[in-house]
Amino acid sequence: MPRHLRPGDLVRFVSPASPPDRETVDASAQLLRRWGFRVDFGAHAFCKMNYLAGTDEERLSDLNGAFRDPEVRAVFATRGGKGSYRIADRMDYGAARRDPKFVVGFSDIAILQMALWKHGIGGGIHGAIMEEDRAGTRPNGVTSLRQVLLGIDRMRIEARKDEDTIGLTTAGRVEGPLVGGNLDMVATAAGWALPRLDGCILLLEAVNMFLGQVDRQLTMLRKGRHLDGVAGIALGQFTDFKTSGTLTIVDLLREHLSRLDVPILGGLPLGHGTAPLCVPMGCPTRLDADGGQLEIWVSG
Repeated sequence: MPRHLRPGDLVRFVSPASPPDRETVDASAQLLRRWGFRVDFGAHAFCKMNYLAGTDEERLSDLNGAFRDPEVRAVFATRGGKGSYRIADRMDYGAARRDPKFVVGFSDIAILQMALWKHGIGGGIHGAIMEEDRAGTRPNGVTSLRQVLLGIDRMRIEARKDEDTIGLTTAGRVEGPLVGGNLDMVATAAGWALPRLDGCILLLEAVNMFLGQVDRQLTMLRKGRHLDGVAGIALGQFTDFKTSGTLTIVDLLREHLSRLDVPILGGLPLGHGTAPLCVPMGCPTRLDADGGQLEIWVSG
């Protein structure tokens, strides 16, 4: 696991996936500077090649360059989108293991965080600096990111009753490292970049997919035995889904996940929905389905 950040530390923005909006990234950089960090950018952070932020070699060069630079203490993805899965197997795991750093991002970036964890490297932060939270007006917006980066206290994430997945909450308490993220990336990683999930709490969230896609992915993960040994399921935001006849995304998730016979906590504000939080991956975590919360030991 990386050490927590201190004022004056350098953080770097890179673009492992799709091209970002420069104004959006600049605004996020300004927030980080107000927190006392130095900020710079990968050489190809604002490149564009169709739906990718430059060629595979350019994006990989920036990512590995950040891992190899001893001054860089956190790596921020400018955005998700598509393309991280094309380079996840070519990260410099040796450099990342010798000098672990926080890797901040979600959605497509989740596959990088999972591949690093598979190689024994922690520091993934599932989340991003959201536009509506840059001013720090939401107590649970960028505040959660700052808490993780600085290692402040213990984090408690309460389930929200207005999230669709709240109805999937069962009962029980389990402990283990939190791993996973975007369902599409979890499924994409299966067989090559997905770490073993024995004893882990699996985080799942998704956005704008057909129910049939989710059905195929969860079927493959179950029947391929990739979910064997998972300790519990933490369900984030499943947004922009339509029903198919009478079937809803909640119905479909219940059909697959109930077969695992482990505690499930739904309704977590993690993902692509309204006011999502940032959460550290791989830290000791307690899933309390009875109490409706995740408790994470951020400071180690």
